[in-house]
Amino acid sequence: MTEHLITGAAGFIGMTLALQLLERGDRVIGIDSLNDYYSVQLKKDRLARLQDIGGDRFTFIQIDFSDMAELDKSLKHLQFDRIIHLGAQAGVRYSIENPHAYVQSNLVGHLNMLEVARHRGVSHFVYASSSSVYGGNTQLPFSVSDRVDHPLSLYAATKKADELMSETYAHLYRLPQTGLRFFTVYGPWGRPDMAMWIFTRKILAGEPIEVFNHGNMRRDFTYIDDIVSGIIACLDNPPPDDGLVKAGGSQKPHRLYNIGNHRSEELMRLIDIIEQSCGQKADRQFLPMQPGDVPETFADIDAIQSDLGYAPTTSIDVGVPKFVDWYKSYHGIG
Repeated sequence: MTEHLITGAAGFIGMTLALQLLERGDRVIGIDSLNDYYSVQLKKDRLARLQDIGGDRFTFIQIDFSDMAELDKSLKHLQFDRIIHLGAQAGVRYSIENPHAYVQSNLVGHLNMLEVARHRGVSHFVYASSSSVYGGNTQLPFSVSDRVDHPLSLYAATKKADELMSETYAHLYRLPQTGLRFFTVYGPWGRPDMAMWIFTRKILAGEPIEVFNHGNMRRDFTYIDDIVSGIIACLDNPPPDDGLVKAGGSQKPHRLYNIGNHRSEELMRLIDIIEQSCGQKADRQFLPMQPGDVPETFADIDAIQSDLGYAPTTSIDVGVPKFVDWYKSYHGIG
């Protein structure tokens, strides 16, 4: 039976991934600090679902993985072969308000998890990066071969730094790693700070919604089930390491992939679909672009398609109504 350690297990992607791993018979150790960046109750509800499905194959530990001493102490007697490091301080705009939280969680925390992976000799370390690393890149779609040294937010800078740290550990310790640049993930059990949730909540409550850059925005919206299928495909296929020194350096066991829907959708069309799913119109308030934001994202997924057969199948026409239905059910809205 395969045993996984998942950080951010009470998070949106972490919970959904853990659920699928448990449903296929694996064991999961989940860690999460349960911080109050958004609803702690939502996180607890996700964990309750995992406990119901996993039973004794799911173990949860409330811990801040940026505290190395506590991390070592908590994991000392636990066994796991793979690490999926999804935990992080999320949010582009919040990084402007509270930069220290990002340094502690995303930089110190990532280093700590690399150290755990190195000393435990895990077979694969999969970690979350972000499409935010592409910054103000105007060449579309975004490719993993593009330069990513002009981040527009501290959040993006920390994610790029994580990729560099992982590259170093792959070189020094031959630690097999896969970094995943996620593109605007949405779906049931999603995050309350994301546009999909905010728009749905406000439309159902009859409140105006804020539409930034006067609606001239496009996003590669990726449904959660497509994201998780990509994570599992990566998890089960660690990068090769031939151990040979080649021109320009060694062939390191470290891969980077975009995981997106490979469709860049207009924000206004997304709002139209949310309105239809909610059964009521939105009061749209058009505003300028927010600091740190970008007008468009679009994932080139050729690499992960070619290597692992990744093929997203869920359009926003299908995924958005599923989210709205879940939202209504979760909040008891008829």
